[in-house]
Amino acid sequence: MLRIANVFFNLPVKQMIDNRFSLKILVNLVVSLFLVSSVSIAYAETPVSKTDGKPFSHDSVVEVAQKLSQTPFIEPKQAPEALTKIDYSTYRQINFQQHAAIWGNAPTPFSIQLFAPGYIYKQLVDIDVVENGKSFPVAVSESSFRVPDESIGKLLEQVGKYAGFRLHYPINRDDYKDEFLVFQGASYFRGVSKGQAYGLSTRGLAINVADPKGEEYPLFKKFWIERPSSHQEAIVVHALLDSVSVTGAYRFAIYPGDPTRMGVDVKLFPRQDVKNVGLAPLTSMFMHGGIDRADTADYRPAVHDSEGLLMEKGNNEKIWRPLNNPRGLQVSSFMDENPKGFGLMQPHRKLDYYQDLEANYHLRPSAWVEPTGDWGKGRVELVEIPSDSEANDNIVAYWKPEQGLKKGQPFTYSYQLTWVDQIPKTEGKVKVVRTAGGRKLSTDKNEIVIDYSHINANDVSHIRVDASISSGAILESRIESNPSVDGARVFITFDPQDAEVAELRVQLSNKDKPLGMTWLYRFTAEDWPL
Repeated sequence: MLRIANVFFNLPVKQMIDNRFSLKILVNLVVSLFLVSSVSIAYAETPVSKTDGKPFSHDSVVEVAQKLSQTPFIEPKQAPEALTKIDYSTYRQINFQQHAAIWGNAPTPFSIQLFAPGYIYKQLVDIDVVENGKSFPVAVSESSFRVPDESIGKLLEQVGKYAGFRLHYPINRDDYKDEFLVFQGASYFRGVSKGQAYGLSTRGLAINVADPKGEEYPLFKKFWIERPSSHQEAIVVHALLDSVSVTGAYRFAIYPGDPTRMGVDVKLFPRQDVKNVGLAPLTSMFMHGGIDRADTADYRPAVHDSEGLLMEKGNNEKIWRPLNNPRGLQVSSFMDENPKGFGLMQPHRKLDYYQDLEANYHLRPSAWVEPTGDWGKGRVELVEIPSDSEANDNIVAYWKPEQGLKKGQPFTYSYQLTWVDQIPKTEGKVKVVRTAGGRKLSTDKNEIVIDYSHINANDVSHIRVDASISSGAILESRIESNPSVDGARVFITFDPQDAEVAELRVQLSNKDKPLGMTWLYRFTAEDWPL
């Protein structure tokens, strides 16, 4: 999901889904903007001013962020009304000249293409390139974009700034530079690996998610992009983050390919105490699938960018939590110390699981966050927001440090972000592959079915099912072989009694040793399938 920070500051929870609807349109718009057919004109590479070069290193960004934190937040400049009042159809016709791509004619396999401000993209972003230790601003000329009207081209040149950028590199075949990473809108960015299609989004920082006072949306206000050498297979992007509560210096070491991965180093400078802060936030969409059936008739058995939350705790326990599309806002917390990783996963990679020929949900990536070093005490927080449209991004997950951020105290952390196909660190190991729920026909009781892969049929009789519920009672738990998934099926019959909400937990064990993932689920009476 891509957002424009200056439009969506301080919004109450009840408005969150409407905003996500608008923003999901932006996501689709980003993908489609450059697919409009028109006559292509070969312009020169986008001009980069060589007269204003300044010495640059990442310390330069840190110094700017620290100095900025000592002054009150100032609303960023916006695109002029003449650009923001244009409609969607007109904005679609403002297309970056691919022949003008930065480094498009250079030996390096990387290139940069840029987004024009306009329509609902009001935020203006400064972009510099870094060559030989100096930074140079990227200029805007009348020929930078194909435009439906000459006056728009002249206005874009006068504004002199962009709304974001995308990176290109040949990840699918050697003779074509694929788009693989987009930075646009507040602190949002999206990536893909080889063979994938855009799905969930990531962002620099989350503040006050699901807070009744309204979420705060930090923004990347300036970028510095280092020019890679002709033999380099990675690119480095630096970003300056600004917000009402905090500033920050970000360094992204980006390695496109199979999979695409990114090393992220962050130093934050809080302007004030921030208790509700989310590190390495992920944002996705879940309509229905698995245990959460569609509320309306839909020929597709599953509609989602992500199916579940995966977490690897500091003690190496792996947790799998299927996602829901609840009728009311739900926030779940998973306490830990020094987590090994977490992510939003899209494990099913075949079309027949989704039956959607257009959205290609089977090609959407999973995103895995792996902390570098110790993150201390805190929790992974999962926010599930009611949604009635797949245009909405209604799922958010992030790490919430126990102490939050303290005014005047710099806060540093690092992590690796990977856009993966399969669930990390589970190859050949016992894992959850399906969850379903409903009524047990013989007793008319609530029943959950969990399928696990990679369990030998001869071992099933030795496996113990440990099931618990926070309210109510577990009536029965059993396991049987399931050759269709090369594993086993677990049946859990339960009675929540009068509880409106209950947390379920299932763990398999063999010879008193945990086996595979710990399965967690939040039962809510109003959301139960039947």
